[in-house]
Amino acid sequence: MTLQTRIVTEDEADIRLDRWFRRHFPGTQQSLIQKLCRTGQIRVDGAKADTNTRLAPGQTIRIPPMDAPAPVESKPVSRVDPNDARDLQKAVIYQDDQILVINKPYGLPVQGGPGITRHLDGMLDVLRFGSEHRPRLVHRLDRDTTGVLLLARTPGTAGKLAALFRGRDIEKTYWAVVAGRPVPVEGRIDLPLKRVGGARGERTAPADRDDPAGARAVTDYQTLDNAAQKLAWLELKPITGRTHQLRVHCVAIKAPILGDEKYEEPDQNMAFSALIEGLSSDLHLHARRLVLPHPAGGLLTVEADLPPHMKATFKTLGFHAPPAQPPGRRK
Repeated sequence: MTLQTRIVTEDEADIRLDRWFRRHFPGTQQSLIQKLCRTGQIRVDGAKADTNTRLAPGQTIRIPPMDAPAPVESKPVSRVDPNDARDLQKAVIYQDDQILVINKPYGLPVQGGPGITRHLDGMLDVLRFGSEHRPRLVHRLDRDTTGVLLLARTPGTAGKLAALFRGRDIEKTYWAVVAGRPVPVEGRIDLPLKRVGGARGERTAPADRDDPAGARAVTDYQTLDNAAQKLAWLELKPITGRTHQLRVHCVAIKAPILGDEKYEEPDQNMAFSALIEGLSSDLHLHARRLVLPHPAGGLLTVEADLPPHMKATFKTLGFHAPPAQPPGRRK
């Protein structure tokens, strides 16, 4: 290998030098990268740099001659059922060079686990649409939660979007049908949560404020409509992002989400199917909207239409949901 230089691209903005190096030279050991930086053989814009140096677009990286690293076996492209591939491609509601957004269907796990062989992460190759990169997950929805799910189309975009979620710079809006009508009809739920149990029986539970295992969890809610005081349509806006936060917070205000058998309690209208004959027993929780700073600038807003079982419930209860607005990006 001869001495060479490479230019940092826009997509690689703010990436660490060692991560940039491993992306371009897969299989290179971290210890070797540290040695090359320490001895000044790897340079950024002609100057020595530490492995944790954050890069900026347009900077020049000097790569010294060195032995080729051991080849890294590439992951085989997943074999996806043609029907699943077609349905997943039809679920795309927004696409550009950096981002993909899908309306995740009911019952599709986002990632694999014990006993789970069919999941979104295993199908992402069908969403390349000609890109050299496989789309990457940057946030999650529960298996039975539907709606807006964000994917990054490049490694650099994945890092930027993950940082936005960590920094709570993305506004998330969910719709839910709940048993009961919360009092007051709108407000803020500020209730710490913790994970309890173990293995596949693990679940989320309320925590005392002084419990070291608890994490702050905050949700804003508003009642958009109700049916005879027995069922209500809520808009939920999680300020934090704890596992099963919305499901446990709804139980806390005595308005469990319709179809949520995992978190329903005996004194909270447990017999969902007996409330109104013909309602689906599927979970009625839908990620309606995301508003986020787009990596290329401006604010992107994406909405997803309700899944079939929630559309049927809305029709039965007389709830009138507007159709999803076309995706829009404003300065």
